[in-house]
Amino acid sequence: MMEQSRRDFLKSVGLLTAGAGLMSSVWVESAFADKSSVTIEAPAEATKGSKITVKVTATHDANNFLHYTSWLYIMINGKEVARWDYTWRKRPDGEIFTKEITHEVDGNIEVKAEAYCNLHGSKGPATWKVSVN
Repeated sequence: MMEQSRRDFLKSVGLLTAGAGLMSSVWVESAFADKSSVTIEAPAEATKGSKITVKVTATHDANNFLHYTSWLYIMINGKEVARWDYTWRKRPDGEIFTKEITHEVDGNIEVKAEAYCNLHGSKGPATWKVSVN
């Protein structure tokens, strides 16, 4: 009977040690993981009535089933014009991915974009101004 108790005790210690190891590896990954961030590429000037391409590149260190960029949006003059939502099943293509839109310029515009990590959040929005010449 005492031998069985000893085996149960050692089994419990082993399970606790394995659990602690798993939790610490998750913590270490989280400590080095970053928030989702974006950069915007667009012309600084455009002619009224012309169409411009706005390219947004999102960067996030890791895109796996537990930890990924969960959304990305583009706003122009305060109005959301494009949005991509992701899930653990439908994640972004990689740690760095790009989305593009075409926009017809009818005056000066301000482009705002932001991406968000499901665990760590966002580094904040990026903005870009396009002036009509």
